Amino acid sequence: MGSHLSSPSPDGRRLRVLLLLSWLNGGGAERVAVHLMNRSDPARLDMRMGLLRRAGPYLPLVDPERIHHRDWGERWFPSEGTDRSFYAPHRLAMSAAVAPLVYRSIVREVRPDVVMSFAKGTNLVANWGMAGMGAGRPAWIAREGNNTLRAIDDEASGPFAARVARAVTRRCYRAADCVLVNAREMAGNLHEALDVPEDRLRVIHNPVDIEAVRAQAVEPLPNAPARPFIVAVGRLERQKGHDLLLRAFAASAGSAGHELIIVGHGQREAELRALAAALGIADRVRFEAFTDNPWAWVARARLFVFPSRWEGFPNALGEALACGTAALAADCRFGPRELIRHDVSGWLVPPEDAVALAGGLDRLLGDDALRARLGLGGVKRAEELKLGAILPLYADLFAEQAELRRHRLGASGAAGAQWGAEPAAPAFEGAD
Repeated sequence: MGSHLSSPSPDGRRLRVLLLLSWLNGGGAERVAVHLMNRSDPARLDMRMGLLRRAGPYLPLVDPERIHHRDWGERWFPSEGTDRSFYAPHRLAMSAAVAPLVYRSIVREVRPDVVMSFAKGTNLVANWGMAGMGAGRPAWIAREGNNTLRAIDDEASGPFAARVARAVTRRCYRAADCVLVNAREMAGNLHEALDVPEDRLRVIHNPVDIEAVRAQAVEPLPNAPARPFIVAVGRLERQKGHDLLLRAFAASAGSAGHELIIVGHGQREAELRALAAALGIADRVRFEAFTDNPWAWVARARLFVFPSRWEGFPNALGEALACGTAALAADCRFGPRELIRHDVSGWLVPPEDAVALAGGLDRLLGDDALRARLGLGGVKRAEELKLGAILPLYADLFAEQAELRRHRLGASGAAGAQWGAEPAAPAFEGAD
C-alpha cells in the first residue's frame, strides 16, 4: 500500500466511495462498513452505502441520507428469517435477477470513483450488476472476509454444486480490479485456489473500535451468574464450533465450578442445547441471545474462548482482546494466528479438536498469572488494530484503485468525464 496521499484525487476533489451490502445484519463485514461510513476522514472521502434492503441492527448507526436503495427492488429481499416464502425457488430466482439491477441502478445514480462490495454473495451480484458498463464502471474492490472455499463446501449441496460455485466465484474475483482480504493467509489461498492475480490482492486487517468496546465493557451486567464463567461470542452455526466447545467444556477438569455463557443466535441453538443435555452439562451452560453489548460479558469472564472451524479475520476475537480478558482460540484458517501470538497475546490450540480445546481450558483456568499476562498482551495487540491505524489504510486503497482505474482507461476520454460529474438520473426513471 502507498503512503497517505496529500490530496484525495489528482484534482483535489474528495473521492466518492460506494459500499455495497445486502443489509446491515450485524455481522463482521457490516461492522467494518459502518466504521468506514462513520469514521473515515471526510476531507478525503465522500462515503455512500447501497443496500438491497434497509434492515438490520446496524441500520440506525448510519446517516440515512447517505444510504441508497430501491423501493421497487426491496420487496424481493426480506430480512433473514422474516419471510419464509423468500426461500421458495421462484422468489430466489427473481431476487437473483433483481439484485444486479438494483446495484447497477445505484452505481449509475451515485457515480462513485470506487465501489467496494462485501462478501461472496454480494460480490457476485455486484459483478453481474456492473457487467458491460465498460469505461463507465468505477474501480471495483471485492472484499472477502471469510474462508471462501470452506464456506462454499459447507453451503454446497454436493461436490458438483461446490465445483460450480468455485468456478463462478473464481470468475467473479478475477474480474475485480482488486480483491481485498483481511488475513494474509487468505490472500495466498485465493491466489492458489482461485487464481486471483497476486498484483490485485490487498490485505487490511479488520479494525477494532477500542473506545466503544471498553465503554461497553464496564456497563452493568445484572444477570451475570454468581459463580465464575467463561464466554464465547458468535452465531450459532457450524462454522463457529460451539459443539466443539461444549464437548471440551464437559471434558475439562479445570472448568469444574464454572459456567459457560454462549452469546449469539442462530439455527443450531436447539441442537446445541440438546448436546449440552446429552453431555450432562446443561445446568452449567447458558445461551444468551445476541446483544449489542457482548463485551460486558467478556470483560467479566475468566476466559474468552473462540472455537471456530474456519474464519477470515474474526472481529469477535479482536474486540475481545480489547477487554483485557485472556483469549483461548482454535488456530483455524484464517485469522487467529494473525490476531494473536501464542503465549504472548493469547493461547492457540489445533482447530476442530475438542480434546486440544479441553487441554487449553485446563491450562488457562488453572493459572491465574498466565491469564493475566495473556490479557495484557491481548490489549497491546488490540491497540495495533485501532480505528485510527486501520481506516487510513482503506482511504489509501480507495485512492490507489481509483488512480489505477484511471491509468487503465486513460487519463482522458470516457473515464475522465465520469469523475466529478453530477450524479446521473437513476437507471429506472421514476421507479422510486
